[in-house]
Amino acid sequence: MYEHLKKCLKEEVQKGSKGFSWSRTVRRAFKCVDRRFYFWYRIWCYLYQTNKYGLRDFAKHRMIKLNRRYSTDINPKAVIGPGLKIVHFPGIVIRGNTVIGNNVIIRQGVTIGARNDTDEGYSQIGDNVEIGANACLIGDIDIGDNVIIGAMSFVNKSIPDNSIVYSRNEMVIKER
Repeated sequence: MYEHLKKCLKEEVQKGSKGFSWSRTVRRAFKCVDRRFYFWYRIWCYLYQTNKYGLRDFAKHRMIKLNRRYSTDINPKAVIGPGLKIVHFPGIVIRGNTVIGNNVIIRQGVTIGARNDTDEGYSQIGDNVEIGANACLIGDIDIGDNVIIGAMSFVNKSIPDNSIVYSRNEMVIKER
């Protein structure tokens, strides 16, 4: 879990080709607002999920404050791989029963997950997925790797790898 934290911080906060360094990561986190979000998000999720030093409740409280500051609602139970990129923060909702792969790009107003955390199943999103503004990915679904989901799309079915999804009057799936 600690190695996952360091890998996420290296890709999202530190960036660049140099090896991971806590001092470099902290400096870069406090220079840039969006990198600051990723820094604190990863720290609080790590403490929440591992309950390190009995800090789960403290981490949950800090996550609530972080979500309010950036106008998001990201549950600390969600499993998100390294390389997450949020283009615009307001309105993003990610439920706790969500598994997101590496290098995923999310735009504003996106909702991902089942109606509540007690529903059966998980919303699983593969690697290198791009999700357009105001898209809703709801229910027990699997989104494959290298998928592009267009703006204002409603997705409630699984999507195969290497697809493009957008909505007109109904959901359209095309092979790349």
